[in-house]
Amino acid sequence: MDDNGQLFLIVGNSGSGKDSLLAEVLRRWPASAGPIRIPQRYITRPAHGSEPFISVTSEDFEELNQRGKFWLSWHVYDTDYGVPVTISNWLDQGVSVIVNVSRKIIPQARQLIPDLKVIFVSVPLEVTLQRVRDRNRESEDGPGFQQRLARAKENQTLPEADFVVDNSVPLEEAAKKLLGYMLSFS
Repeated sequence: MDDNGQLFLIVGNSGSGKDSLLAEVLRRWPASAGPIRIPQRYITRPAHGSEPFISVTSEDFEELNQRGKFWLSWHVYDTDYGVPVTISNWLDQGVSVIVNVSRKIIPQARQLIPDLKVIFVSVPLEVTLQRVRDRNRESEDGPGFQQRLARAKENQTLPEADFVVDNSVPLEEAAKKLLGYMLSFS
């Protein structure tokens, strides 16, 4: 019997509500299912209340990357993202882990851990647009906003996902469905 924890990668367009969904799943996670962890990512942009992460400069990010501090890293929207190597330790200790990542690193992650599960958070484009507006991280006419919107238009589905959760329904309903899926592996 494999005593490793299960790794879940959660992906979805900007504004799909991944962080809200993760917080709700964590809140509802039963102690009887064993531990689960959500690592904080390192991101090269200023801290913002809409998303929990560790803000670092580009120089600090590069130094951390060179020192092998990231299990996975990627660059999108002129921003660097890194997931700490502590994930490997948690999985080895039997702790399940769920982490918010970019769809572009799924192939690399599957090479490292072939049995990981990819969860796609789906919302209609109109919902994505409104949520990206509401979080007010960037101006609507700015390149970042426009890139996020264009990417959302191109990526309304994720064929390689193991599970799809509709997050345009009430958060409690979406979290219940996601929790049920995740608990099937504990």
